[in-house]
Parts: sequence; structure tokens; C-alpha cells
Amino acid sequence: MAYQTLVCVICGYVYDEAAGDPQHGLTPGTRWADVPEDWLCPDCDMGKDHFEMVAV
Repeated sequence: MAYQTLVCVICGYVYDEAAGDPQHGLTPGTRWADVPEDWLCPDCDMGKDHFEMVAV
């Protein structure tokens, strides 16, 4: 399954599953479904429900 890219609809922060977010504890290859439910956007502190998948 191809990796997904998701964008925070509040601030525009991009989460790329392939790259992960090592600075915030998400190793490269971390699927969105595996990101903890209490994870917050590192730029605006909004939850996962404020992210939408985008085609790149």
C-alpha cells in the first residue's frame, strides 16, 4: 500500500507517512492509523481529526 500524505486543515502542517516525524516521535514509515490518537499537530496543537489526506 502506498504511503499517504495528510495536511492539517488549520495550519497547513504536512504529515508524510514515508518520512514520519522523527522530531516528534514518529519514525519514518509510521502509518496514519498507527499515529497515537492523542498526538497533536506540532505546529498548532490540533488533534488528528483536523487532518485530511491529500493527493500529491
